[in-house]
Amino acid sequence: METITIIGIVASVLTGMAQIPQLIKLAKEKNADDLSIGMYLLLIAGLGTWLWYSLMKEDWVLFASNAFSIAINILLIILIIKYKNK
Repeated sequence: METITIIGIVASVLTGMAQIPQLIKLAKEKNADDLSIGMYLLLIAGLGTWLWYSLMKEDWVLFASNAFSIAINILLIILIIKYKNK
């Protein structure tokens, strides 16, 4: 495997995992008062554009990491809606 591919995979994994600490904190505390749905919607729009790009380039590492990130951020939005102002 080429070094550039390994770097891409590591970057994708780290980027995909970036929101997991926020997801865990939100699930534990059940308080979303300080979180912005708008920010997550914009992030999903950007990730969706990367997903589209990765499909066009047939870059499956990029596709998988962005699909995973979208799933995590959708889960965050669901929890934000559930726990906002409770």
